[in-house]
Amino acid sequence: MYKTASSSASSILRAASSRLFPPSLARSAAAASLPKTSPSLTSHRSFGFSSAVRSLRCSSPRWSHGVDWRSPLSLRAQIRAVSPVLERFRRKIATMASENPFKENLTSLPKPGGGEFGKFYSLPSLNDPRIDKLPYSIRILLESAIRNCDNFQVKKEDVEKIIDWENSSPKQVEIPFKPARVLLQDFTGVPAVVDLACMRDALNKLGSDSNKINPLVPVDLVIDHSVQVDVTRSENAVHANMELEFQRNMERFAFLKWGSTAFRNMLVVPPGSGIVHQVNLEYLGRVVFNTEGLLYPDSVVGTDSHTTMIDGLGVAGWGVGGIEAEAAMLGQPMSMVLPGVVGFKLSGKLRDGVTATDLVLTVTQMLRKHGVVGKFVEFHGDGMGKLSLADRATIANMSPEYGATMGFFPVDHVTLQYLKLTGRSDETVAMIEAYLRANNLFVDYNEPQQERVYSSYLQLDLADVEPCISGPKRPHDRVPLKEMKADWHSCLDNKVGFKGFAIPKETQDKVAKFSFHGQPAELKHGSVVIAAITSCTNTSNPSVMLGAGLVAKKACELGLQVKPWVKTSLAPGSGVVTKYLLQSGLQKYLNEQGFSIVGYGCTTCIGNSGDLDESVASAISENDIVAAAVLSGNRNFEGRVHALTRANYLASPPLVVAYALAGTVDIDFEKEPIGTGKDGKSVYFRDIWPSTEEIAEAVQSSVLPEMFKSTYEAITKGNPMWNDLSVPTATLYSWDPNSTYIHEPPYFKDMTLDPPGAHGVKDAYCLLNFGDSITTDHISPAGSIHRDSPAAKYLLDRGVDRKDFNSYGSRRGNDEVMARGTFANIRIVNKLLNGEVGPKTVHIPTGEKLYVFDAATIFLQQDIFIRKDNICDLKYLLFMDATLTVKIMRYKASGQDTIVLAGAEYGSGSSRDWAAKGPMLLGVKAVIAKSFERIHRSNLVGMGIIPLCFKSGEDADTLGLTGHERYTIDLPSNISEIRPGQDVTVTTDTGKSFTCTARFDTEVELAYFNHGGILQYVLRNLSKH
Repeated sequence: MYKTASSSASSILRAASSRLFPPSLARSAAAASLPKTSPSLTSHRSFGFSSAVRSLRCSSPRWSHGVDWRSPLSLRAQIRAVSPVLERFRRKIATMASENPFKENLTSLPKPGGGEFGKFYSLPSLNDPRIDKLPYSIRILLESAIRNCDNFQVKKEDVEKIIDWENSSPKQVEIPFKPARVLLQDFTGVPAVVDLACMRDALNKLGSDSNKINPLVPVDLVIDHSVQVDVTRSENAVHANMELEFQRNMERFAFLKWGSTAFRNMLVVPPGSGIVHQVNLEYLGRVVFNTEGLLYPDSVVGTDSHTTMIDGLGVAGWGVGGIEAEAAMLGQPMSMVLPGVVGFKLSGKLRDGVTATDLVLTVTQMLRKHGVVGKFVEFHGDGMGKLSLADRATIANMSPEYGATMGFFPVDHVTLQYLKLTGRSDETVAMIEAYLRANNLFVDYNEPQQERVYSSYLQLDLADVEPCISGPKRPHDRVPLKEMKADWHSCLDNKVGFKGFAIPKETQDKVAKFSFHGQPAELKHGSVVIAAITSCTNTSNPSVMLGAGLVAKKACELGLQVKPWVKTSLAPGSGVVTKYLLQSGLQKYLNEQGFSIVGYGCTTCIGNSGDLDESVASAISENDIVAAAVLSGNRNFEGRVHALTRANYLASPPLVVAYALAGTVDIDFEKEPIGTGKDGKSVYFRDIWPSTEEIAEAVQSSVLPEMFKSTYEAITKGNPMWNDLSVPTATLYSWDPNSTYIHEPPYFKDMTLDPPGAHGVKDAYCLLNFGDSITTDHISPAGSIHRDSPAAKYLLDRGVDRKDFNSYGSRRGNDEVMARGTFANIRIVNKLLNGEVGPKTVHIPTGEKLYVFDAATIFLQQDIFIRKDNICDLKYLLFMDATLTVKIMRYKASGQDTIVLAGAEYGSGSSRDWAAKGPMLLGVKAVIAKSFERIHRSNLVGMGIIPLCFKSGEDADTLGLTGHERYTIDLPSNISEIRPGQDVTVTTDTGKSFTCTARFDTEVELAYFNHGGILQYVLRNLSKH
């Protein structure tokens, strides 16, 4: 139940104060009087918004965002003593309700039985016919601008830009946006909390109040990225994997638990609870907020790119970089370009046997071809009624794969049914429906639809979708199931690339025979060695999960069995999945096929697939087998799933089971049998594939509201391992210099109150020269730590055994590890290496081939004896005195700038914040690419790196750039002389000159660049107030 205030006028005043009061003053004032948040998850934390005068305690249930009002009298006295400027802020707060230009649009929402739900800023009351034509996703931006309009942070001109979206969007205009909340997972959440802790220290050093660093919007952090598939095919797998998870991550988990107590307004959901996006969909998503009687749409930004999954629930949400999220937590309005919206009309219904996964892979391919980077996609049409909420969430989830900021499904009757199914109360659902209908944010397909205007249009008849998978190296490389065998053989033939492995014809039929625990076994090119039902994309969808169970059941009944050397696993996104698989009686058949539950969290999809059996790994490596993984995930980029699976295919959970049974991707399911049944007859794909009706019956009888209620009532209680963690109570973190998990980053070292200013780049060397589609999985450390890598050496030097390396993701709180893992992907292709694949580069001045980290920073450290009159013959010797430690430096240490050359779609994928932080730590000053992925470009700016785009039709190859040149980028030193999107001249020492576009897309981004990064910008602003 939502908590409402007795006086809506006072609630408006309190909401107003959050928008006009300086965030730093808000937090410092609040810090003196607010009670400390309880470390126990059973004592619910506040979801209140930015305000200088609110208490952040919360005594109401999980969706209540109740806050207390404190008398502002003493605070006002403090303000007057500080500054006349702050006194003006006080007066602004006191008169905010009368100063909002849209105060007349504040409307009461009555309850059917009397009284009111609360008040809201009414879009219909604006009486502007342009609003009726706006896409629903843009209306949510409009409501936010109107509600927050104060002609201070959000101006009336911003509201007009959004209302006039049809004309203003093509002009790439900038608008401010304030999300209602922030969502984190532990991989990206740990560095965010590390940065917050480090910012507290920095404020102390600048002579300011460290308690200014506190989240001012609700922050939910779900620990889901740390579990690995170490134990499988065992009833004890969940417990065994969780024990190993805690052993590896005890320090990280304790740090996060400390953060949940040290920072107000932060909820940490313990390990073993589920995948962040499924928990968000089933539990955390509000759809509509009711904060002390003020109603407004839920909206969220998250540090995981698949935050977009919540768009399927009608909640506007998308992924941002960790550094952007941190700024949003600290009360900074987000600056964004008003996006275009692609209208995607759906009609008809899916054919029998076709899954939501088949649909999303089809949609992904269509949208990639259409081009939707930086845009919203809004789904509409008669076909919407034929898609369940879970199907919609599957499509929304893969927005990053098709490149859109959002894949949005407006709220309709299907949404309301899902809210009730998942345990939201009838009163809450009634309030949500009443508000959205009253504010023209609800779609009723039973009523005539007014034509909405979109930037461009697409259409799909759901009946045209056919079974398919995607791969072997990219999510948008869709392959119809009937063409899979032919496509596989083409991949074997083709030269190395996204669709090629260059396997000679004479070795394509090679058979690698080996012994698997005493049992004869063999592998061929295309043999499946990993089959994983994993990822938020699919495990939140009961139809495909129960469909997988039905495939397993039919296979068991026919006598088929998955080969024991196939590493099978099932990692549900929440405990609800286990409940309905048990209710249906299908879990036992999945267990028989090896798909026992291994844990609740992201596993194989993010590279946490665990080791392959040594005999399997040896057979692959020694025979150069192109082994395959089939997973129900959303990412299959090279090197992501497992270092030994060069072919990785995305498939629906039922298809994962089918391919596991077949044991190979080199099969035509229509013509070739999957195996031989217990009666000696061939068993075909059609014999084990369930009908749509069978699946629907299983869903109807097995997925029950009580399952959601009981699961999420227990989620805040934690588990014994989590509850036993003891953490300090101090609000400043005590950094352990010997820790290899949590390390104080150097971002604010020697920082002063004055910004460093804008800068160009002079005589920079090229660190790396890339082609197209370099993803953040190539750039950012992800997956396992290779035994010979610089990161491995760092850990070994500090006494960490190889078995305890853990993954890069688990060590994101340590900048030393992450810098060494940047550009360390074993499948990365760097043109400087002339065709060689791997994490190395050429140090241009010497021609040496080195690991990227070694080339960029320290190559060697050794003790040598040096006499003043005897200079040793070392290329980079800089010291001439007694016995001392000499660091042989490369680019960064010798003061030499570096740049990166790249092709199209640079930075697509996840692992976002370290894909910008890592290059910055390596000394990269600029990236020159054909095009950038939206979030990655923004993150580069946020870390002070200059993003430049080649002009249309040009790239490094057409300009004759080899990467062996030195580059000078001519940018003014005065930030006022730089404009978003302006042309910049780049020259080389070989006499070449070309023009690029500076991809600072907004004035706010220029401000970040001027300060050296977004966090420095925030810190200086907090310190000045």
